[in-house]
Amino acid sequence: MAAAISLAFNLFLTPVFLRLFRRWGWGQVIRTPEDVANPSHEAKRGTPTMGGVIFIVGTIVGYFAGVIAGGSTPALSAILVLWLMVGFGAVGFIDDYMKVRSQRSLGLSGWRKVIGQLLVMVPFGVVALNFPNQYEQTPASGYISLFRDITWLNLFAFGVVIGWIVYLIWIAVIGIATSNSVNLTDGLDGLAAGAGVFVVSAYSLIAFWQFKQSCVGTGVEADALDACYQVRDPFSLAIVAASFAAGLVGFLWWNAPKAKVFMGDVGSMAIGGVITAMAILTRTELLLFVIAGIFVLSSGSVILQRTYFKVTRGKRLFLMSPFHHHLEMRGWPEVTIVVRLWIIAGLLAVSAIGLFYVEWLTLI
Repeated sequence: MAAAISLAFNLFLTPVFLRLFRRWGWGQVIRTPEDVANPSHEAKRGTPTMGGVIFIVGTIVGYFAGVIAGGSTPALSAILVLWLMVGFGAVGFIDDYMKVRSQRSLGLSGWRKVIGQLLVMVPFGVVALNFPNQYEQTPASGYISLFRDITWLNLFAFGVVIGWIVYLIWIAVIGIATSNSVNLTDGLDGLAAGAGVFVVSAYSLIAFWQFKQSCVGTGVEADALDACYQVRDPFSLAIVAASFAAGLVGFLWWNAPKAKVFMGDVGSMAIGGVITAMAILTRTELLLFVIAGIFVLSSGSVILQRTYFKVTRGKRLFLMSPFHHHLEMRGWPEVTIVVRLWIIAGLLAVSAIGLFYVEWLTLI
């Protein structure tokens, strides 16, 4: 129900939002040659942007409508996912609005973005490690995780004070790196939205499997086999992730090449926020490198480009970074790049689910 409502919201109401965006003057600002040498996207100038607002609202409407229809109540873990989605989206919205208002491709500086993200991550981290339920489960944990908590990687091994500092730094690094990686990927029509569908859908499946194999309630048998999951509110996590993924599908109808609307930083940051929250709350933080590998490719190509440029004193590893712009400079059609990177995103997401399932099989 949550997914269906979110999908319908984005699919049918996006044209209504677009009329408002045009009236408010929310048109895309394209980088000029003076800003940076990039492939010619001049034809995209003026296309409505900040479309991420649409699927943010659609996800919220879908999740709460689904919860009410199911006769349940909103869970803390799901609220934390929505918090990162809205919080990171708000940072991106400010950045977008500054660009639109000044009609330049320069919004918030890098450090201001980081500060804004930290202001969102710290409350998330504090709440996520407090307020246990009746089973003494908190939304997050004080361990680094792969498929579940790795017991010998205890962030609080050297005391509570040091533990809190290390824990907050750890989740902040995940949040900032993930959101900025998604932001770098959002350079071609539909690329970030389509890849986000695969990644968030995979997290929804993982959360649902954790619900079926929970250490409490439904997972009594798995508990006896030491293969259960100590994840709080896994079913609610599956619902909110499904709602967000479905919203992205509805948005993609209008964002696919040739895009009638761009998500803007508000959208890419929101996607990063949801992925970050799902990784932390499903206790699969290190698996993020595989499941969201398509976004790692974008940020990794930028890091490699800058490192190679400095080491070789001016030479370039790619014609342009992120990697999808390198392919564009090589003459690949935009649609070809987007579809092939979608395929890679899907393969990585499926591979991560396979690894997750195989780990469970080794324990039963």
